[in-house]
Amino acid sequence: MDLFKVAETAEGLSNDEIAALLEKALRDWESCRGAVRNALVIPPDFTRFHSNAGFITQVFYRLLTARGASVDVMPALGTHVPVSEPQWKTMFGDIPYSKMIVHNWRTDVVKLGEVPADEIGRITEGLWKDPVDVEVNRLIMDPKYDLIVSPGQVVPHEVIGMANHAKNLFVGCGGADMINKSHMIGAVCGMEKAMGRDHTPVRRIFDYAFDHFVSDRPILWVLTVNTAPGGRITSHGIFIGEGRNCLTEAVKLAQEKNIDYVEHGLRKCVVYLDPSEFTSTWLGNKAVYRTRMAMADDGELIILAPGVHQFGEDRTVDGLIRKYGYRGRLHTLEVFRREDAADLRANMGAAAHLIHGSSDGRFSITYCVKEITRAEVEGVGFKSASYDEMAAKYDPAKLKYGYNTVDGEEVYFIPNPALGLWINKEKFNA
Repeated sequence: MDLFKVAETAEGLSNDEIAALLEKALRDWESCRGAVRNALVIPPDFTRFHSNAGFITQVFYRLLTARGASVDVMPALGTHVPVSEPQWKTMFGDIPYSKMIVHNWRTDVVKLGEVPADEIGRITEGLWKDPVDVEVNRLIMDPKYDLIVSPGQVVPHEVIGMANHAKNLFVGCGGADMINKSHMIGAVCGMEKAMGRDHTPVRRIFDYAFDHFVSDRPILWVLTVNTAPGGRITSHGIFIGEGRNCLTEAVKLAQEKNIDYVEHGLRKCVVYLDPSEFTSTWLGNKAVYRTRMAMADDGELIILAPGVHQFGEDRTVDGLIRKYGYRGRLHTLEVFRREDAADLRANMGAAAHLIHGSSDGRFSITYCVKEITRAEVEGVGFKSASYDEMAAKYDPAKLKYGYNTVDGEEVYFIPNPALGLWINKEKFNA
């Protein structure tokens, strides 16, 4: 079953259009498989608020409960902190907070098998040769569920190239081995070769895992392609299906809508991180990932991050970031191999994050925060500046998206780095 709808105008699809398509998808599902008795919805967490998955989850919840079905909602947290009750209300409306199941990536998973070493070596062209465990939250394999809905946004991603589809299972609801190794493989194979593309090494690993271990589960993908100018979600397309074709088609539209080519390398780029969405550098470093292909050599990236109050999303990862810092790919790989870095090897996702979050010395990164000291910020390898002072000069309420002039200097402003990928057209064409 494939149901695709692409907006005909820049206004995007209305919520009524989306709801009607979701209702049709459910009718088609039940006409083939029978009435749904127990459903599991796996939306992204609040850090992907602009995916519109909150609205989609609400529609399915209402449709299914009206039919008498029992519905559970398990956000695909990955290693993120659980959704708070205020966040839940904002994203999921009147769905009871008690319906939330919290995924624990360390304890709630079951191993289904592995992607073998020879397959990993073939996919990575010999850059990684260890097998990767395929683990998912045990509820995904629970036979009581006769429908599993996986909504989410297809958007450029630093590890996999384009987010969502099987990533929602194997990272969002996955276990330590897959999360850690997939992130490390993405870092070793090269972020800039992956971002914005479909058939990347990590995507091919997830495709293999899906085809071999979970393709017989009753999973319905609901993939969106969105932008959010001025904070308003604009849905350019929705792609519903049971196989991979919905992802393939969604990627094509996302490459059109979510990749911005700048005319030349950016000498100064200012990125604003909404405090309701970005509370750590683990999340906030999207400002680095998504702009690095647009930054000029010796350019300056200024990150306005009023809500960032920690480095990692949990105590272990926060400690690793503080200990090892964002000091470049080669340095991190060298440290990773040292005998005294067993803690980093045990958390490969963190090691990959350190690689992704560095500019490798090619451009400077200045974090402007309120709740972390200058010494702490500089201690992990970034420059530091006062948020209040920098926000007064580069006021996110006054700057427009794209090119601005501030004190006679050209400044490129990005109000939300999670929704796109920026590439230097000159360098890309060369």
